[in-house]
Amino acid sequence: MGEIREFEDLIAWQKARALCASVYRATAEGTFARDFPLRDQIRRAAISVMSNIAEGFERGKPGEFHQFLCVAKASCAELRSQLYTALDVGHVNAADFESLMQQAREVARIVGGLRLSVERRRDATS
Repeated sequence: MGEIREFEDLIAWQKARALCASVYRATAEGTFARDFPLRDQIRRAAISVMSNIAEGFERGKPGEFHQFLCVAKASCAELRSQLYTALDVGHVNAADFESLMQQAREVARIVGGLRLSVERRRDATS
């Protein structure tokens, strides 16, 4: 594994980027595309995941990075909650829901693991 020099090198950010693209594709179709409040909110949550990973990394301090990773993980939970609404109102079918949910859970696990690693590093330096 290479050295992490930029946020783009982080697997967590790469997976969050892929999740964001999947959310955008799913929300651009059918009734989802016309449900502007839910469409826009779930897109914002997806953007928030990848953006908070990037912003926290660029802050350059383990404490701040940890805080931003907490926000990113919470935004991933928000996105998952909104996926249930999309399923319940018929904007996504069960297969698309499961695919998006699987991606979101994977991102949450990776962000959570990164958060723990950063927390240990932060605690070791304080």
